[in-house]
Amino acid sequence: MAAAMAVMAAGCGSSASSDTTAADTTAADTAAADTTTYKIGVLQYVQHEALDKCSEGFIEALDASGISYEADLQNAAGDTPTCTTIAQKFVNDGDDLIFAIATPAAQACAAETEDIPIVLTAVTDPAGSGLVDTNEAPGGNVTGSSDLTPVAQQIELLTQILPDAKNVGILYCSAESNSEIQAQLAKDACAAAGLTAVDYTVATSNDIQTVVESMVGNVDVIYAPTDNVIAAGMPTVAMIANANKLPTIVGEEGMCTSGGLATYTIDYKELGKVAGEMAVKILTEGASPAEMPIEYYPSDKLRLVVNEETANELGIDVSGLSVE
Repeated sequence: MAAAMAVMAAGCGSSASSDTTAADTTAADTAAADTTTYKIGVLQYVQHEALDKCSEGFIEALDASGISYEADLQNAAGDTPTCTTIAQKFVNDGDDLIFAIATPAAQACAAETEDIPIVLTAVTDPAGSGLVDTNEAPGGNVTGSSDLTPVAQQIELLTQILPDAKNVGILYCSAESNSEIQAQLAKDACAAAGLTAVDYTVATSNDIQTVVESMVGNVDVIYAPTDNVIAAGMPTVAMIANANKLPTIVGEEGMCTSGGLATYTIDYKELGKVAGEMAVKILTEGASPAEMPIEYYPSDKLRLVVNEETANELGIDVSGLSVE
């Protein structure tokens, strides 16, 4: 496994945290006294490290609460029609709650039911993706935790590591609404930094090799946001980019350990825990998703992760990196 170094990043604002509080203890006591066995459907869009951690964190939160539950764990393998089929299964099974991991999974579940509570995670902008009325007041049967990443800080990191870079290729899947949102944020940040940014999009994982090869010689660096297709295909991205001395700044830690150069990352396991705690409140306390604001990862808990093996392969000195 590639060596990595991580340090805490200072930041401001934010909301989500799974730290234990008196309110959490009360909720756990209430759950422990509940003799109901809840049926929970879990739909993960695709398998890659970040989404796997979301699932792990969610289950840990359920276990910590003391509730009795049966979890139906399903993975759509990155196929949107399969998401729909699985969502329909959860509805037909009469599940008490659905946990949807990633935007396509959440959209499929929301399209199938307005009655069963849906808790999502790994969705950049639930409101922008049409899943809630607003992120502050969801207004329906959907709530959860967002994985909005610090795109501007990641572009700032790019300029810190690669001060001579001028042209940035933004690599993402055009079918993912959460990636389009991040791509626009990245273009705005690049413009503010005096960089030229160009979109390089794939429709499916089959396009990754061809698209990355087309970037060689045309851009100085690749920026890949937290896109599920790119994250799952990151070994292919890294194989081509690193062989051609093309650095890749990525959206999260798993993409970095799969061959990317560096990132400021959120903790996806913690995001899953936050979603799990929200689910427990819905199941045991009668909390309404409509009145539960979308939660965000605290910016003061961001970590800088650098893949030193990739840095050595690219011949890039990362020893001077610092966090203000």
